[in-house]
Amino acid sequence: MAEPRHVSVLLQECIENLNIRPDGIYLDGTLGLGGHSYEIASRLTTGRLIGIDRDPSAIERAGARLSPFADRVTLVHGNFSDAAQILDELGIPGADGMLFDLGVSSPQLDEAQRGFSYMQDAPLDMRMDSSAALTAYEVVNGWSEDRLNRILWDYGEERYARRITAAILAARAKKPIESTLELVELIRGAMPAAALREKQHPAKRSFQAIRIAVNDELGEVERMMDTAPDKLNPGGRLCVISFHSLEDRIVKSGIARRENGCTCPREAPICTCGFVQTLRSVSRKPILPSAEEIEINPRSRSAKLRVAERV
Repeated sequence: MAEPRHVSVLLQECIENLNIRPDGIYLDGTLGLGGHSYEIASRLTTGRLIGIDRDPSAIERAGARLSPFADRVTLVHGNFSDAAQILDELGIPGADGMLFDLGVSSPQLDEAQRGFSYMQDAPLDMRMDSSAALTAYEVVNGWSEDRLNRILWDYGEERYARRITAAILAARAKKPIESTLELVELIRGAMPAAALREKQHPAKRSFQAIRIAVNDELGEVERMMDTAPDKLNPGGRLCVISFHSLEDRIVKSGIARRENGCTCPREAPICTCGFVQTLRSVSRKPILPSAEEIEINPRSRSAKLRVAERV
């Protein structure tokens, strides 16, 4: 099998902000093809890297790529939202750095059979973990009108959510919607002519929404931000790359809760709510890809990197 094309997003920015020590413990919670992990592992001597991914094919491919560092790498088939629990199960009390790249990896987008792409025909799947029960087929053909409309509006920020939902319901009443391009044509047909003239593909927002719903992506980001930072050692860095505003909002608020979570009135002379700061933002604004990176890898255009340090 030819190695899928993949370009790690904000690679140098992540490596620089992780402040990697040769003897440190690092976690890559979204292994993918191992681009970020390769750069981390190559900087370790007596340290250790834990790589997590819920896609078994990613574990296999990244394992081959990281084989030169097999003595310092542990790969785990699991979910990034369970990073804290996985460290506990491995007997690791704390990490010196954690990286979470929340984007869909290039192989998942490029391999038609995965059903993530609105440019290629495939069964409606969209599962990041192929062993999971829920697929895009069940969402599109089984979810109620209200539920479909809500995810298109909330997760996709699709302003024509009601029109698209109505088109899906009308089509599936006749027969199940089975393929990605069948769904694309329904979406296209539901949108006004002005929307079809926009630069963005008409199905992009809807496919994003369905993918988020299938994989419970926002819930997993929330669970990760609730638990993973507590497993950082003092001075350890948390790096999170998000690709849409909903994810970034969760990451930003998760850092803020640990940085500025005091609930006492502003006029109070001292804190009485018991708040203890556990994270400090390294940069107030997210780090964005350079123009050069966007030119090389257009998929990086919407990426935002937030970095925080354990106090």
